[in-house]
Amino acid sequence: MSILSSVGRIATRYSAARARYRSERAILSLPIELRKDIGWPEIVIDAQNSPRIGLAP
Repeated sequence: MSILSSVGRIATRYSAARARYRSERAILSLPIELRKDIGWPEIVIDAQNSPRIGLAP
């Protein structure tokens, strides 16, 4: 395994994470009615736990 392949793998993972983050931000900026229509799960914030995604009723 070369250093270049390791750097390439890290860059690929970083790029995928950034794309996922941008997509999630765009979807979360939509009104809640539209998010429910497309089936996006509701984010539930629990006082004891970190935010997690749950199904919207």
